[in-house]
Amino acid sequence: MSADKGPLVLTGTQRAVRWYPPAYDIRVEAVPIPQIIDPDDAIVKVKLAGLCGSDLHIYRGHEDVDSDLTCGHEVVGEVVALGPSFHPNATGRPDLYSTLRVGDKVVSPFTVSCGECHFCRIGFTCRCIHSCLFGIPTLPGGQAQYIRIPKAGGTLFSLSALQSPNAGVVQQDLSRLADSSLILLADILPTGVFAAIQALQHPKIAPMLSGKPYPFGGFVPEHIAQGQAATSLQADDRALTIGVVGLGPVGVCATVGLLDILAGLETSQGLDFKVIAIDPLESRRNKLQAVYDTIAPDGKGSGRFAIASVEDGKKLAQEWTNGAGCNAVLEVVGNNSALTLAYDIVRPFGIISSVGVHQEPPLPFTGRDVYNKNVSFDFGRCPVRAMFPIALEILLKRQDVFGGVGAGASLIDRIVGFDQAIEMYKLFDKGQCGKILFDPLL
Repeated sequence: MSADKGPLVLTGTQRAVRWYPPAYDIRVEAVPIPQIIDPDDAIVKVKLAGLCGSDLHIYRGHEDVDSDLTCGHEVVGEVVALGPSFHPNATGRPDLYSTLRVGDKVVSPFTVSCGECHFCRIGFTCRCIHSCLFGIPTLPGGQAQYIRIPKAGGTLFSLSALQSPNAGVVQQDLSRLADSSLILLADILPTGVFAAIQALQHPKIAPMLSGKPYPFGGFVPEHIAQGQAATSLQADDRALTIGVVGLGPVGVCATVGLLDILAGLETSQGLDFKVIAIDPLESRRNKLQAVYDTIAPDGKGSGRFAIASVEDGKKLAQEWTNGAGCNAVLEVVGNNSALTLAYDIVRPFGIISSVGVHQEPPLPFTGRDVYNKNVSFDFGRCPVRAMFPIALEILLKRQDVFGGVGAGASLIDRIVGFDQAIEMYKLFDKGQCGKILFDPLL
């Protein structure tokens, strides 16, 4: 049922990209159009759906999934039906239950979040008590013509609301943003920015940002802190060196987001920073170089920046820091080789911020390894719903990178129809193409 246009019955079948176990089996099939099941549901007509690096874990058979499924977890589209929970008089619930309308343009994060539980209220939305990943056997994904969104009032971003004078909503001019740009808000841009924010907010980075020696750059009981942080750090002490491991689409987003934030800190407090971006694939290094060259100076600052192979990245991490290593490393791959590299180039008392989707193999460290280096690890899924405002600001600022399709500095490689899904999965799996979007109407 829609909130303001009466019941809308969606019947028949739709085309969808499907995966079958055990691995590498993609098919395009007709499946039933989803229906409203729960009062909090919404049905969204998909305008574009993304092919993401984490889709490859299922594609390769690494996720222990033994049932067929509809793929995908990145969606931009239009609301075509709403459950009865959505009405103008809905109170005491997330705002979308009273404001979302049929016809609104929306982006869906890659996980369900209710917006009402403890984890959602404090911003850890990816660990909502109702959290569920799109594109698994129990929740069909977005590489289809339609998708059902559970807990839609807490899950969806209403792009229409951002352009309307609604109370409590900061208006944004999204008129110049294509759907191929907006879909980046579903996963990879917030995830990349999250990798950077997770590192920069860590207490081990506080001395470089605050100018106060540890532990006085963060929380310390006030009566102890008074007069204890008078020792000033030298300029070299406050220099910040950050590595990025993995330069696929999420790694590009992480690097662009990191540079934007660091450039702001350079302007506001004179931060001295260096960034080393590492990937074994020359094609990905070339893509990031084109991206970096395109970004205006106010979006990347004047800090040292290098794009390197694995071995060259290791050398730079030593040479640029007098042997200390990186203060922080953003790991954006999701395998043990990337984690080992991150550990190798991070300094003692450093932080590894890992947003790659790791699998079953044990981590490549012993307790002795991490103890001996005082390394902190932050692992896990991005709380996209909470990261949306920061990611949106960067998306609006960096249309030079995120606004085009198919150009040398464009993050999006191409937009194709479902008929090319089998081939695109093969190419993406082999690293032979960049970010792919599916248009169900092509």
